Amino acid sequence: RFPPAADEVAKLLKSVALFPERTHLVGVYALGKAQRLIRLLREAGYDKTLYIHGALASMNALYEAHGVALGPLAHATDDARNALPGEIVLAPPSAIADKSARRFADPIPAFASGWMMVRARARQRHVALPLLLSDHADWDELTLTAGELKPEELWITHGSEEALLRWAQLNYISATALEIAGYEDEDE
Repeated sequence: RFPPAADEVAKLLKSVALFPERTHLVGVYALGKAQRLIRLLREAGYDKTLYIHGALASMNALYEAHGVALGPLAHATDDARNALPGEIVLAPPSAIADKSARRFADPIPAFASGWMMVRARARQRHVALPLLLSDHADWDELTLTAGELKPEELWITHGSEEALLRWAQLNYISATALEIAGYEDEDE
């Protein structure tokens, strides 16, 4: 179970207000997470330009081409030292610790991921502002959907397999945990 997404966005916006002289450099995955965070920021009333790493641009354009309004976006390409104070920059997770991040104004490294629930992962990545956002369904959403659909068989690809297998058994739904290469407890 994840905390309400609006609360996580409020943490980011509070930090931006508290540290207007610093750049907030937020690690997000290009497919899904970046666009979800952008939409959440817009829903929270943040209408300023968001600065985007080039690796996120094409996926953002695809979302916008299919009717998802992301608001004003600009490339975070400023090479000047102390660039973009008081701004939010979205970048792939690997870029928040990259030496190129030093060009931003005393950047605050943040990371939007369900993995940030594991504090050790936040510490390992030197994340000062972990944002607990997942683009996967959480337990309540997952069990509600499975209960409504009543599938002939539920296939579980990763996560808390044993717990979901037990839930399915208690709800008379046939379930199988699949072993798919690459879905072990990775965070990339």
